[in-house]
Amino acid sequence: MRLGVLDVGSNTVHLLVVDAHRGGHPTPMSSTKATLRLAEATDSSGKITRRGADKLVSTIGEFATIAASSGCAELMAFATSAVRDASNSEDVLARVRTEAGVQLQVLEGEDESRLTFLAVRRWFGWSAGRIINLDIGGGSLELSSGLDEEPEVALSLPLGAGRLTREWLPEDPPGRRRVAMLRDWLDTELAGAAATVLDAGPPDLAVASSKTFRSLARLTGAAPSAAGPRVRRTLTAAGLRQLISFISRMTTADRAELEGVSAERAPQIVAGALVAEASMRALSIETVQICPWALREGLILRRLDREADSATSLQSSSMGMAVAGQVEGDRR
Repeated sequence: MRLGVLDVGSNTVHLLVVDAHRGGHPTPMSSTKATLRLAEATDSSGKITRRGADKLVSTIGEFATIAASSGCAELMAFATSAVRDASNSEDVLARVRTEAGVQLQVLEGEDESRLTFLAVRRWFGWSAGRIINLDIGGGSLELSSGLDEEPEVALSLPLGAGRLTREWLPEDPPGRRRVAMLRDWLDTELAGAAATVLDAGPPDLAVASSKTFRSLARLTGAAPSAAGPRVRRTLTAAGLRQLISFISRMTTADRAELEGVSAERAPQIVAGALVAEASMRALSIETVQICPWALREGLILRRLDREADSATSLQSSSMGMAVAGQVEGDRR
């Protein structure tokens, strides 16, 4: 089955086309991105601006056409914090539905956390034991922990890299005092959530997903993406501290020249690094292993699970009818 996954995030709209079937490894066939910076296209009242909504509708319409021409049997379109938090989200969703012909589903933060955890669990398998997963997006930070595919704890906090860059680090480069203040504030904000996660039990494996963590790992010496998804990549707390002291003194333009940092991610990589550092510190984690799968893969896996469950239910129903018919025949 060929599926299209349309991800409307705080910074980008991303269409991933995959070939997937139950029990198999989803195979990416194509990837198309557009940088909209939707979170920045929000006015003082919390509404997505007319211009921002226009760009979103036209981009989704264009990407839906690409998905159809790519032979996708289904387009799973979802939005995260930028649309979720907008005060006019219902109006924007109605425009997308009417003008682009796409039903855009808004995921709650906790659902993001759960679906990402499912992808991480499938990637590492049961032998990983209890997993704690950290995922940094543009608008939110997701934390989850569990022994099974359904996490026991799934949290979403408004601590995304883009959000904190706008609220805390508007200068380029950010001032040392602001960086120090953000560090202290993050420690306070994360204390309660970290306690909730750790109360579920100590992790056997600490994992980090999302593009932000992959970029941070690359900046601290992990293998490039060209080496493939199965290469083991890690990020250490010590390496992260050294990295922050380096990139926090650089301008956005200079950070964009670093290998592993895209132009759209360069403005918010400092805030992302500070959130990663604070999360690991709050959870007493010294090393995280980077997972190449995250929310999009979690949605694909959940979709395939539902199809398999429906097929099993239909088969069981058919068998039940056949048995009932046989019994009735025997009575006659």
